[in-house]
Amino acid sequence: MNKYELAVVVSAKIEDDERAATIEKVKSYITRNGGTITNVDEWGKKRLAYEVQKMREAFYYFIQFDAESTAPAEIENRVRLMENVVRYLCVRADEK
Repeated sequence: MNKYELAVVVSAKIEDDERAATIEKVKSYITRNGGTITNVDEWGKKRLAYEVQKMREAFYYFIQFDAESTAPAEIENRVRLMENVVRYLCVRADEK
């Protein structure tokens, strides 16, 4: 099992409960692909470096998880199609 971190930028134009449902859906994609979530870090609403879809701000989430090497590609394929996700990035975390 490898350690991964998934950064998810969620639209600021949606309601709080819809945003929470979006993150829960991302978490379910991770667990469905055999991953184990170790930490979810919510940074809150932050200003974007540049305008994306006519938005200047969005909510940032960082999800650390353990999974097999095939899981990140499957998770990214699902997250890519989510309407409320503005940007995402999944990277392998360094072993310490």
